[in-house]
Amino acid sequence: MISRNFKNVLVVSIGFLSLFTAYGGLQSLQSSLNAAQGMGVASLSVIYASIIISSMFLPPIMIKNLGCKWTIVVGMACYVSYSVGNLFPGWYSLIPTSVILGLGGSPLWSAKCTYLTISGNMQASKDGKKGSDIINQYFGIFFFIFQSSGVWGNLMSSLIFGQDTNIANIPEEVLETCGAADCGLVVSSNSTTSRPARKLVWTLVGCYIGVGVLAMLIVAVFLDNIDREQASQFRGNREPFCHTFLATFRLLKDWRLLTLIPLTMYSGFEQSFLSGEYTKNYATCALGIHYVGFVMMCFAATNSLCSYLFGRLARYTGRAALFGLAAVSNFACIIALLYWRPHPDQLPVFFVFPALWGMSDAIWQTQTNALYGVLFPRDKEAAFANYRMWESLGFVIAFAYSTFICLEYKLYILLAVLLLTSVTYPIVEYHEHKHPTVPVEEGAYLSNKEAMEADSKIICQTEM
Repeated sequence: MISRNFKNVLVVSIGFLSLFTAYGGLQSLQSSLNAAQGMGVASLSVIYASIIISSMFLPPIMIKNLGCKWTIVVGMACYVSYSVGNLFPGWYSLIPTSVILGLGGSPLWSAKCTYLTISGNMQASKDGKKGSDIINQYFGIFFFIFQSSGVWGNLMSSLIFGQDTNIANIPEEVLETCGAADCGLVVSSNSTTSRPARKLVWTLVGCYIGVGVLAMLIVAVFLDNIDREQASQFRGNREPFCHTFLATFRLLKDWRLLTLIPLTMYSGFEQSFLSGEYTKNYATCALGIHYVGFVMMCFAATNSLCSYLFGRLARYTGRAALFGLAAVSNFACIIALLYWRPHPDQLPVFFVFPALWGMSDAIWQTQTNALYGVLFPRDKEAAFANYRMWESLGFVIAFAYSTFICLEYKLYILLAVLLLTSVTYPIVEYHEHKHPTVPVEEGAYLSNKEAMEADSKIICQTEM
């Protein structure tokens, strides 16, 4: 029989799977569905800029007042609003809902990370195991389930838009401009980039709204409120607002967090490159937009499987070996993409790069999240808020220069950030190896009465 903590991990994972089946699918299609005046890309930029702003103050305030469970539910509602905005896309609907999504995005992810870290430490204390091992395992399970959302979201769009069969062959003169051979700022238009019929768009967005609402119901009904006591104590004995507001920035005094900024930002750079640049300048340019869904499905499937694998493997290999594998894989892909000239005759190659990228991203996501949970067990809310803030800054920078510089230079920037990460991350890992961070014990998550009993050395069984 599975433990209650493991059940909660499954509930959170399935909730995020349902929510991001909708959002992930919409994100991949924004540049084609809402291409007029760059409205789709602009909405994505607003989302991640809003996430940066919300990361500065909202996560600690919401988590400490509402608890992790209800912060997750409120954050999910913000994501659903963006799907509603896509029913009748326009500047008046997409930009406001993008702001709402961004404001809810950082609390949502910070609450999820905090919840998994608390659950991992509680289960480790109960089983007499190392906290970091259980946290790694829980994050691996989460990302295994969560990353498969890319498969289902893209499958939905492929099946629905597949009813529009207006597909044409791409001429050779267009193929010559694909990849890093050309600047890549403008991909020649053909019939494969046309917007699907409005009825098909409404059908897809309606499905996305439905699975988003389902995610909210799953979490609201089935997820245990494990930090209810902490939240109620905080509401009864509030800290000064400025103290909570500045919690995210106070943690920047820790040199370990500052040293992890390149690693965290690289996560945003590498994700935005695959979903934005690779799909546009390689897949869409050489194969057509109808292949984008299949390419991203390959990435998501590999990412999902590797997330689960590496979450369990980390206890035997350690984080450093996995981070090294991800860095070498990304380095090889970047060099290859600089010289590869994509052509429809090389169809399998178009899926090799997303597969390798998915394997690497699985490591960046699972291990970086777990690393933050291990390094900052007493400042989880502020730590994961910093994670979302710096990762989102990587997204915003990548989106900002996307329409201004050539693809070749984008690859060089990605390579430079990867090399910087390869220098800074080992410093933190070496320090953690020499001076391990003491994990928060189970007693930190008990009620006042139970904690007092623990302090009096009264042995009791805590019902989770």
